[in-house]
Amino acid sequence: MRAVVVTSFGGPEVLRVEERDIPSPGPDQVSIDVAYAGVNFAEVTMRRGELPNVTAPVVPGLEVSGIVREVGSDVTDVVVGDPVCAFTIAGGYAEVAVAPARSTHRLPDADDATLRRGATLPTVVPTAWALINEVARLRPDEDVLVVAAAGGIGTIAGQLARHAGARKVFGIVSTPEKATYAKRFGYDDVFLESEWRARLDVATGARGVDVVLDSVGGEFRAEAIEVVAPMGRLVMFGNASGAPEVSPPAGVMRAQCKAAVGFSITGLTRLDPGRARRVTENALRIATEKDLRIDITEVLPLADAWRAHEALEARRTTGKLVLSVSGHS
Repeated sequence: MRAVVVTSFGGPEVLRVEERDIPSPGPDQVSIDVAYAGVNFAEVTMRRGELPNVTAPVVPGLEVSGIVREVGSDVTDVVVGDPVCAFTIAGGYAEVAVAPARSTHRLPDADDATLRRGATLPTVVPTAWALINEVARLRPDEDVLVVAAAGGIGTIAGQLARHAGARKVFGIVSTPEKATYAKRFGYDDVFLESEWRARLDVATGARGVDVVLDSVGGEFRAEAIEVVAPMGRLVMFGNASGAPEVSPPAGVMRAQCKAAVGFSITGLTRLDPGRARRVTENALRIATEKDLRIDITEVLPLADAWRAHEALEARRTTGKLVLSVSGHS
C-alpha cells in the first residue's frame, strides 16, 4: 500500500510517499480501506518531532474515513464492509489504516460526500464538544473567546458555544479575510491579533470573558489569562506557536479566582478510552442533531500531504483540509 511517511523530523519536505506492508488489526482493532484522511495541526507537531515518545520513521494521521477491511478478535460493533470514521492516533495518511475498535464509528452511508465529511469528524468535533461541555463546562449566559477562530476546531467551537447558550462568542484570527470567514460560524465578533485586547475590553466593558479556548500558547497565553474573568477558565489544548510552553502562575490564578486546565483528545483516548468514546458519541450525535457546519475548504491527493502541512504552518488555511487517499474526488 502507499503511505505518507515522516522519514526524519523536519519541515514539510520530509513527508514522503512510500510503499509499505498492509497492516493487520490486532485484538480490539479494525483495519480500514481509507477513502479520506483529515489533516490536523497535531500532525504538524508530530512531523516536527515535538511530540514525546514518537520516533521516525512514522506515518502521521489522526483521523480517517473509509470501509472496514478486517476486524480483530472481540470486535462486534462494526463488520467488514461497514462505512466508518475512526480516530487512528497515528497511521491515517495511508491506503490502509488500523484503529482501535472503540475509536471507530459507523457512518450512515458509503457515498462520497458522507465519507469526505466523515474524515473531519473524529478529532475536531469531539475536541470542540469536549472543550465547551466537559472541560470549560460552559454555562448559559457566559462569554467565550476562541483563539484561531477560523480553523477546524475554531469553526466548530463557535457553533457549539452558541448551541450551549453562550451570551457572547468572540474569536481571534490573523487576517481580515479570516475574520469575515469566521463570522459565519456563530461568532458575535472576531478580532485581529493586532487589536484583539483593546476590542475585547470595549466589547466586555473590560470585564473579560468566562472561558478562553487557547490552542496557540507561547506569549499569547500569558496575555490570555489576564482577560479571564473571576471564576473563569483558561482551557489550553495546543501550542501552535511552537514557543516554549507558558504556565499561568499558580499564585495569580489563586488570587484572581481563575482556573487553567489542559485537554487533548489523543491524551484522553490513551488514558481513558471509554470516556473518549462517550465524548465522541455525544459529539457526533450533536453534529447531526444541530446540523453543524463543517467546512472542507480543500481536498488534496495523498501525495500532496506536504502541501497541506505547508499551508497550515504558514497560517494560510481556514476550515478543514482533507486528503483524498483511494482515488476519491
